[in-house]
Amino acid sequence: MQSLRFTALEGLAGVDSKITEHNGKITEVFGSNVFAGRIVREYLSDEAYKSLMNSIKNGTKLERKMAEQIASGMKAWAMKKGVTHYSHWFQPLTGTTAEKHDSFFTLKSDGSALETFDGDALVQQEPDASSFPNGGLRATFEARGYTAWDPSSPAFILEQGYGKTLCIPTIFVAYTGESLDYKAPLLKALAAIDKAAVDVCNYFDKNVTKITPTLGWEQEYFLVDENLANARPDLILCGRTVVGHAPSKGQQLEDHYFGAIPERAYAYMRDFEEESYKLGIPLRTRHNEVAPSQFECAPIFEEVNIAVDHNSLLMDVMNKVAKRHKLKVLLHEKPFAGINGSGKHNNWSMATDTGVNLLAPGKTPKTNLMFLTFFVNTIKAVHDYADLLRACIASPSNDFRLGANEAPPAIISVFSGKYLYEVLQEVKTRVNNKFDEQDEAILKLDLHRHIPELMLDNTDRNRTSPFAFTGNKFEFRAVGSSANCASAMTVLNSIVAKTLTDFKTEVDGLIEKGEKKEIAIMQTLRKYIVDSEKILFEGDGYSEEWEKEAEKRGLENIKTTPKALDAFLTKKAAQLFAEVGVYNEKELHARHEILLEDYVKKVQIEARVIGDLATNTILPSAISYLNELITNIKGLKEIGLGEENVKAQKQIANKISEHINVISENVQAMIEARKVANKLTDSRQKAIDYCEKIKPYFDVIRYHSDKLEFLVDDKKWALPKYRELLFLR
Repeated sequence: MQSLRFTALEGLAGVDSKITEHNGKITEVFGSNVFAGRIVREYLSDEAYKSLMNSIKNGTKLERKMAEQIASGMKAWAMKKGVTHYSHWFQPLTGTTAEKHDSFFTLKSDGSALETFDGDALVQQEPDASSFPNGGLRATFEARGYTAWDPSSPAFILEQGYGKTLCIPTIFVAYTGESLDYKAPLLKALAAIDKAAVDVCNYFDKNVTKITPTLGWEQEYFLVDENLANARPDLILCGRTVVGHAPSKGQQLEDHYFGAIPERAYAYMRDFEEESYKLGIPLRTRHNEVAPSQFECAPIFEEVNIAVDHNSLLMDVMNKVAKRHKLKVLLHEKPFAGINGSGKHNNWSMATDTGVNLLAPGKTPKTNLMFLTFFVNTIKAVHDYADLLRACIASPSNDFRLGANEAPPAIISVFSGKYLYEVLQEVKTRVNNKFDEQDEAILKLDLHRHIPELMLDNTDRNRTSPFAFTGNKFEFRAVGSSANCASAMTVLNSIVAKTLTDFKTEVDGLIEKGEKKEIAIMQTLRKYIVDSEKILFEGDGYSEEWEKEAEKRGLENIKTTPKALDAFLTKKAAQLFAEVGVYNEKELHARHEILLEDYVKKVQIEARVIGDLATNTILPSAISYLNELITNIKGLKEIGLGEENVKAQKQIANKISEHINVISENVQAMIEARKVANKLTDSRQKAIDYCEKIKPYFDVIRYHSDKLEFLVDDKKWALPKYRELLFLR
């Protein structure tokens, strides 16, 4: 029987790019499937509309009668567009989205049929809480959990085939109130930073009443042919290739980045962008990334909660649309060894309701000082809680990516850029412990003397920094491509909220002692700069010198997930999240347990896949070719040829035999190590065992498998090769 690999290769020639025509402007379809803006105004009464807008802006609770009116308007709009079902759409701790569809259809007591959707159905539903990851918060016999409507994220219509479903973004909580999802803690973190930042902003502008953190994510991904992917069990089950010899050409020519987009990829991009625009996802950028078959899309910045929802929704859309084009989207952080992995850079800032970006330098001394305040407080937050930032982006897949091929290292540091670094040094050196009249001159600090108007161009970007300032925002580059942005955004907004709260306490203390407000602010900023300067690094994060320097500075370099996750269990973390009202200690322990369990399961799956591939695919191919070599050697000897004439064949046969033996021995040893680890009851120790005692076998087995791929007859190798996956379209 012909292998799936060659069947897939034959099928590539007949693949149609399927470039569909998209009529009209983007603005004509944008948001057409979203219950927001003019659509809401059209379908709601003035009273209901004002109530909903007030709830979105101020977080006030909707009255029951208003919920009924909103549900009625939402149903009328959805049914007019052909919707038959509705669903509470939420983001459980599985890392994917979840939805349970219910129809509007129901029967009255007299048997007559009608469509209904009331306020109760809009506001709350009850999915099974024990069937989702809960870290021990729920037992199997304690299944009750609730999804509750998040009015701040608009409902949308999801189209699938000929069906349409009204999706209502919700949080997901246990019967006892603990959060079981990504959204609930994020909303709490956003509320915390809103309050803390407004309090500090009021030092500079009393008109500020609300702060909105903003997020612009950059989604990197790989595209491969679906049939080629289906011939790779590792891609299907793990999302990455666990074996694979490097191709002769990789990314060394640097010819893919920003190159002409391949026609098949372009057709796919156009299609998923169209779907995204209908859902209100404001995609703006598309391009080839550095690695072959790697691409990126990015939207316009949005409020963090909506941006997170849009990214989770986009990943679903990308997978769905890929099937139409017979493509496979790979969102894994490191699907191919030896070339760039994929990240999801989180570009974060804060905006006031007066229209000011708090991380953009102003044009007056007052606004400069306001910028400097939020800039320094963010650096201080990263310094004080670097361990939590490392923990929030930890995953088995991101462990493969961090520290290689343009991904930032596991050492958390901040890149400020040349000009702002000079500003920080000037503040640090010119501000004394006690101001005098001469020192007050620094309050007139003109940042534009240091920062040219075109700072976005003149401030270099450090691609090796996990947390870099890039002109008017911070770019958290260490977030993985498959991650839910909410994890990073919950931690980042929480730690900045805590730091701003502490900052205000210190400044108020100095003011109470008789210092002028501006001087009290500068005194505290100087202290923060001195306290956190070891986190600042402007150089090459990939260098060995930086690892040594970071160690001297006392910065942690935690390269594996099980140990990185320990940060969630510290007293400092518990105190932080309790103060900002994001997690209680029980929730923190539950999330730690969930993430450890997720780590073990994913590494366990990879171990099984590697073992299966080695035993059922790689070794049989190698043995089959070895038998042919042996037959060839015997035949040559039978016709009288001497040892010199079979030397090459024997060398190849010996090498193949050696690799076969090493693979077989290591697969068996890995299985035995798994058996030992599986008996452990301590979840942390089990994860560490999988990390330190089982994962090392992966590299050994891979090394010898890749050597076999290079030696074995190409016609006998069943798995699609890197050159085919990455370059054939």
